[in-house]
Amino acid sequence: MDNKETYSLQEAILYSHKMAQLTKAIWKAIEKDWQDWVKPFDLNLNEHHVLWIAYHLKGATISEVSKFGVMHVSTAFNFSKKLEQRGLLTFSKKEDDKRNTYVKLTDQGVKLFEETMEAHDSERNSVMNASLPLKSIYGRFPEFQDLESIVKHLYGDEYLEILDRSLESLSEETRS
Repeated sequence: MDNKETYSLQEAILYSHKMAQLTKAIWKAIEKDWQDWVKPFDLNLNEHHVLWIAYHLKGATISEVSKFGVMHVSTAFNFSKKLEQRGLLTFSKKEDDKRNTYVKLTDQGVKLFEETMEAHDSERNSVMNASLPLKSIYGRFPEFQDLESIVKHLYGDEYLEILDRSLESLSEETRS
């Protein structure tokens, strides 16, 4: 079946434009909040994201960092290299897997990442604050099923599996 038969050119353009504008506006707010959050730790958003992924996955390949971080492999590698130079993570190869490069947080990297998490201030998070009226009305934050479906079709099941692993790890930490 040709998918194009199910929507018009006008619908496609309007949908694409609205999705682009809304997600870009939300991302801009998230990006600013994230930068403000990690700046006191002498980190930028990409460096913190690499730390986050390596921490929650208990080590990761550069490919996983790239895929889950939604960044080019060279970007993932370069930011990981900067973190290695600061003593926050290490690179390694496995004896049985010479093709993949693995990154793992050092004790100093774990400590710094955990400090950033403790410093997170949800009251200074603009997207969280903008979501509170919906939580007040519906008793919950907005759901993500539609977005997850779109992301699944864009990046595959593995992306959502990595996200779920990260969320499980985060949930365990916040319970203890």
